[in-house]
Amino acid sequence: MPKSVLIVDDHPGFRASARRMLEASGYAVVGEAGDGEAAVAAAGELSPDLVLLDVQLPDLDGFEVAARLQGLERAPDVVLTSSRDRADFGDAVSESPARGFIAKAELSGQALAELVG
Repeated sequence: MPKSVLIVDDHPGFRASARRMLEASGYAVVGEAGDGEAAVAAAGELSPDLVLLDVQLPDLDGFEVAARLQGLERAPDVVLTSSRDRADFGDAVSESPARGFIAKAELSGQALAELVG
């Protein structure tokens, strides 16, 4: 059974391209959200296995969303993503509950699988 994924990003174009790429790699994209509050609500409703989570969102940052997702009854794995480099976030990525970070330019089904299995 493919892993179910919720894609969280404030850019619809990125969400669409990530959906196509992930579905082609065998993931089941169960939903999308454009901001942090919507992401937390969607994750609670959809119970995805994995949340692909943009760090920079219009309301909450991805680190806050990742922390909130850990409070869900069935907490998903979280992989952070950004158009910025991981180094731009200092220790925030390693201190977050996320499984890891993938730069948007390097996103692939294989890169996700290497982080979450």
